[in-house]
Amino acid sequence: MNTANPLRHKVAIAGAASTGFTAANTASTQTALAAQACIDVIRACGLTASDIDGLCGSTPPSAELQAALGIPRATWVASPFIPFGNHVAAAVSAVHSGLAEVVLVYHAAYRQAWNTSSSLKDPFRRIATPGLTEPHPGPETMAASVGYTAWASRYIHEYGADKADFGLVAINERTNAAMNPLAAITKPITMDDYLSARMIRHPLCLLDMDLPVDGADAFIVTTAERARDLPLPPVLVDAVVLGQVAPNEEDQIRGLGHHGQQVVIDTLKAKSEFWIDDVDVYFPYDGFTILALSWIENAGWCGPGEAGDFLREHWDSSSNRVLIDGRVPINPHGGSLSEGATQGSGHVREAVHQLQGLAGERQVADAQRALVTPGGFFFNAQGMTLARG
Repeated sequence: MNTANPLRHKVAIAGAASTGFTAANTASTQTALAAQACIDVIRACGLTASDIDGLCGSTPPSAELQAALGIPRATWVASPFIPFGNHVAAAVSAVHSGLAEVVLVYHAAYRQAWNTSSSLKDPFRRIATPGLTEPHPGPETMAASVGYTAWASRYIHEYGADKADFGLVAINERTNAAMNPLAAITKPITMDDYLSARMIRHPLCLLDMDLPVDGADAFIVTTAERARDLPLPPVLVDAVVLGQVAPNEEDQIRGLGHHGQQVVIDTLKAKSEFWIDDVDVYFPYDGFTILALSWIENAGWCGPGEAGDFLREHWDSSSNRVLIDGRVPINPHGGSLSEGATQGSGHVREAVHQLQGLAGERQVADAQRALVTPGGFFFNAQGMTLARG
């Protein structure tokens, strides 16, 4: 593999914390949720507010959170767009370049008017939804989530895939969520439950789409050297990359074999010390079930159109979930479909906790390496390899 990766093992995630997630409108604001997760991770890492010199998060604004936490000064701040891989890439780059030494990275998921009708009816949540009063494309546009339903149809057409292939992703996530006290929904589901779920936009039903939640995750990103002096085992960043192609609009990419995921995988594989044969836990993004199937295929676990058969081959009937080669779980926290729509922060947090040995009932024995691939096809494909320090 290519060794042209100057930041390898120079930067670490020293800790991660979460408020847990609720699939209902809570009485908390985004700022309150983010602040609680940040306070918890700062304390878990044995730090104080004055140790933080960088902030990275899209919601709430960094200035607002800095004031809430009493962080006296920062030498670097950033507000990347979701998914959360953008945040990790920005923070890692800042630490490696010396712009900051200890970066507080955070993301508050929040049920807003764009992702749940109950929030559309709530005047306070309407106010908290950016861009709600701005013009939006009409109902027949391919933009945003509708694009994935169209590509799911293309996937079925091109590969002869079965609707049940998507259901295997949803069932696996729900089974895993039952072991996660942070998860919003933990009730097990069957294939019959999946196939009879309310259709939202063919071929994707309610159980194919991530779950709007209130909750927050927070992380400390710092130098590997400093992380080794903190209380928790450091999680070293082996590599982190972002991927995008042109054209990049939902209806303009050339096909299922030419989008951001392929860019991520090609680059990440070249920059990483290890790949799928050596990982102990895998985190494909599952904002929609089609995304998880696509990531599994592009990562190299199987060929194009073969993800459903791959999941069946590695299905552990005794636990009703996927265990690759009988040992590697996929999204052991329940992913976006069941823990909640964290836009990738939950995937990263679970990877950190697995590598630190803090995953409780879900813990993979002696987990040393994780592959995390947040995001989708278009402007938001991302990936990272993480290793226990």
